[in-house]
Amino acid sequence: MLVKNNVAILNVLRKLLGQKLFNSALKATFYGQFVAGENKDEIEPTILKMQKFGVKSILDYSVEKDVSQEEVQKKAFERMDDGGQIKSVSLKQVIGEKTMLQTHRKYDVYKEFADRRQNVVSARSSHVFLKWRFAHVCIFRTYFYEGEEECDRHCEIFCQSIDAVASATGGLGFSAIKVTALGRPALLLKASESIAQTQNFFQAITGSTRENLVLSKISEKDFLQKIQNYGIKTDSKMVQEWFKMVDFDEDGFVDFYDWAELFDEDKKLGQMFQVYNIKTQKIEPLFVKLSEEEEQEFANMVDRVARVVDYAVSKGVRIMIDAEQTYFQPAISRLTMALMRKHNKERGWVFNTYQAYLKSCLHDVQLDMHIARRENFHFGCKLVRGAYMDQERQRAAAIGYEDPINPNLQATAEMYNRVLTRIIQERDLRGPGQVSVMVASHNEDSTRFAVQLMKDKCIAPSEKVICFAQLLGMCDQISFSLGQAGYSVYKYVPYGPIEGVLPYLSRRAQENGGMLLKAKKV
Repeated sequence: MLVKNNVAILNVLRKLLGQKLFNSALKATFYGQFVAGENKDEIEPTILKMQKFGVKSILDYSVEKDVSQEEVQKKAFERMDDGGQIKSVSLKQVIGEKTMLQTHRKYDVYKEFADRRQNVVSARSSHVFLKWRFAHVCIFRTYFYEGEEECDRHCEIFCQSIDAVASATGGLGFSAIKVTALGRPALLLKASESIAQTQNFFQAITGSTRENLVLSKISEKDFLQKIQNYGIKTDSKMVQEWFKMVDFDEDGFVDFYDWAELFDEDKKLGQMFQVYNIKTQKIEPLFVKLSEEEEQEFANMVDRVARVVDYAVSKGVRIMIDAEQTYFQPAISRLTMALMRKHNKERGWVFNTYQAYLKSCLHDVQLDMHIARRENFHFGCKLVRGAYMDQERQRAAAIGYEDPINPNLQATAEMYNRVLTRIIQERDLRGPGQVSVMVASHNEDSTRFAVQLMKDKCIAPSEKVICFAQLLGMCDQISFSLGQAGYSVYKYVPYGPIEGVLPYLSRRAQENGGMLLKAKKV
């Protein structure tokens, strides 16, 4: 009962004690356990203390704004219309109207799911994951769009966090960001739908499946033949122009790797995904024309992400792009891969995040590793179990698309181990220094599996192909044992003013309601 009503209790305590005494009480107790301090100067002692025991830091500015649900829903639909809905006749003919509609529904905006704070739980809380040893690292920060100026402010805060990492860790730490903090989430939905629809188009035109995407390709001649099979006449010159535009490596074929490069941080959203329109026989944007304001907002978002990452690299700080809900993730992952391509030529500066509770996790990791290997850049990833399980399932059931989450605990545990094993296989294939993975988990079984995998593959801890991470204030027995044994291990270190981090502390209270079960390990 105390855990469930912790927010109300904290508000009562604030009124009774007054702000100054309330802040002092929290710093001496709960805040002091899970948050390193309010600013760069306050967090430095914690960082230095952990470094003495071989534990490095991932700094996370964990302030969230208190926005009402009504305001969230209003902002989600502000100036929104169906301008981003894909209505290409050519796609409907090739993909099929049913598939196209199902994909659109998944990436549409829904009022009842606008507040992404609702039903956000760790994977251990569902699937009967409540037992402590199935815990994992989740931050759960949620940002809502409140205008371009607020996004610019978030960009500056992320850069200040990078300065803090550079100053306090001597280049040993990481910084983490969420893309939804840097732009209008509805535009991520539009970009994600475009990526999904172009993948549908690619699969239909090549006859491929999700399982053999990386092996599939089509020549100009075969493309023309496919179109003729649909009973449609085409302009061969326009097809040649389309092939020249899409065939990035100029090998005479369009393959999945060419598709993956359609996301260009220097292009507008409407220009980014273009297809050959069979009806008009012209190369046209996949989207119906977006407004100039939407185009500018999307360009601003991509620019902010690139600016933060560029700044991190200039300061010698590695950066992690956090995973978010599945309906945002295609755009987030594609943008992250573009930034990896730009910065990870010599070492791993940019890390993507993959969620093992997703059915698609292994598939997604393999596709991205194929791209990194083909284009010869370092593949860096953080592997978590996931944080949005109940929310994802409720949305899928309500809207009517396939549940993206693994069916049970065992399936997620197996996925985590399979993905980790596959990443190490990629290291064996490409050689040391080309692949790295952060095992971001409080799960003792996952930690043991990773350590044993390193021993089996004769991977020294100093190689840092596998590193480990836990939240500040949680699972110290794992973090400090690994650090003292010479493994590369990190603590996720939240910081920020007390008032701003109360939502974070509330979730830690709820999550740690299961700590009493720690003694009852199974």
